[in-house]
Amino acid sequence: MASRTHHTDVLVIGWGLSGLVAAAEALEAGRRVTVIDQEPRSNLGGQAWWSFGGLFLVDSPEQRRMGIRDSLELATQDWFGNAGFDRPEDEWPRRWASAYLEFAAGEKRSWLRERGVGFFPVVGWAERGGGGAIGPGNSVPRFHITWGTGPGIVAPFAAALERAETEGRATILPRHRVTSLIVEDGTVAGATGDVLADELTARGVPSSRERSGEFEIRADAVIVASGGIGGNHDLVRAAWPDRLGTPPEHMLTGVPAYVDGSMHAVSEQAGAHLINGDRMWHYVEGIENWDPVWPSHGIRILPGPSSLWLDATGTRLPVPLYPGFDTLGTLAHLRTTGHDHSWFITSLKIVEKEFALSGSEQNPDLTGKDVGLLVKSRLAKGPTGPVQSFLDEGADFVVENDLESLLTQMKRMPGGESLDMDRARQEVLARDREIGNDFTKDAQIAMLRSMRSYRGDRLIRTAPPHRLQDPAAGPMIAVKLHVLTRKSLGGIQTDLDGRALAADGTPIPGLFAAGEASGFGGGGVHGYRALEGTFLGGCLFSGRQAGRAASR
Repeated sequence: MASRTHHTDVLVIGWGLSGLVAAAEALEAGRRVTVIDQEPRSNLGGQAWWSFGGLFLVDSPEQRRMGIRDSLELATQDWFGNAGFDRPEDEWPRRWASAYLEFAAGEKRSWLRERGVGFFPVVGWAERGGGGAIGPGNSVPRFHITWGTGPGIVAPFAAALERAETEGRATILPRHRVTSLIVEDGTVAGATGDVLADELTARGVPSSRERSGEFEIRADAVIVASGGIGGNHDLVRAAWPDRLGTPPEHMLTGVPAYVDGSMHAVSEQAGAHLINGDRMWHYVEGIENWDPVWPSHGIRILPGPSSLWLDATGTRLPVPLYPGFDTLGTLAHLRTTGHDHSWFITSLKIVEKEFALSGSEQNPDLTGKDVGLLVKSRLAKGPTGPVQSFLDEGADFVVENDLESLLTQMKRMPGGESLDMDRARQEVLARDREIGNDFTKDAQIAMLRSMRSYRGDRLIRTAPPHRLQDPAAGPMIAVKLHVLTRKSLGGIQTDLDGRALAADGTPIPGLFAAGEASGFGGGGVHGYRALEGTFLGGCLFSGRQAGRAASR
């Protein structure tokens, strides 16, 4: 097999968003940069390319135009109440959280705007909480959708790298899989590994691991930006914490197969300290992709707050576990039911107003920056095109004109034998009786009415409260929901410069980490829970910190 040797100033392992940002910063500092990845070049941009492009900003012009009063103090209250930091090793994650909040309330938006990144004017309200002012959740809407979604935020950093490549200042090496880091006298001085056979696979499609050679790359600084473990169900199950119950036997995968966690062990062998591996972020509104790209490909429904959420037996989820309120709390509750799925019961009127699908490919209007298509798809009557495709083709959707037919078809679905039709019927009827008055004891209905006081929800996100059985709102729809793997919240412990730390807390010379590989900063900037829009932002901030520090 052929052997390749290369020398560079800064070696970036992984070309997802954090790696691209780190590379761009190093290039701006005048360093020679080499970026490697185990995938074909068609995957440049990594997971971020597939994302919806949501970004967490604090006190932004978009918020102020929507009448939202936000502040660094309120965002800090929400973040730390959400994170629940409670371990000695959370010292650096706490520092990262404070630094990131200042970034999100300060130069983050202007820094992105300077690079041509724009935002959809309506700010979304993700992770609404509902459990008290200092508990989990966002007190105000903070979810800013990038104009162009994931590809739109990847584009300026990928372009900077590719420009440098044409100028001879950067080298991009696809199909290079790292198997070890070079450590000499306690300093990381590069990486070695396998050159994989060339393949021309489409973006996201699994590629082979056939070896065609070996490589060695020497560098003054190495930045690990290789992502998390969400594509490797074995690692997810091995890290699954007792506080979330038992891991599901059946899960969907929300990230491509190359998100395999392989660099965690390699980094640890070089002395890096991995922390908070039991902290993870998986969604409970996953649906099977009717047109999959990677194995077990799932899509997350980004739900508005109106659908009735039942467990597999037909029992309504407890307060405040409503759609879009508390992702981890809902996951923990559902794992106590003994079943791997749950149900939305909803109406077409709710679906057309409230159902969005996560991912760049599921939002062609926003991704393509097509204003005409955006107006037509988001404001016209009926679901968006991608949502309609799932209604027509999706294995997890049941559409019927009346409740009895709906429950009968739910019962016939795989896993439907667990459904208690009498209990589910009772839940729907009781909920619908509460709609008849302007006042109610049903906390979800009260929240719906409150949310419509926010202009963004009233415009595009929350349907007027109505009976699920109202023929004028029909047909009725049931959606079978699965656990969908997504993010690792722990990783390589780093200081605020992105320097990888050893178990004794000292920096490892020459080694840096960024993005999900570092728990989005410090080894776990989110603590136990995310406020949403914070994963891409964590990649931006940690990549920037590591890229700048590695260039000194």
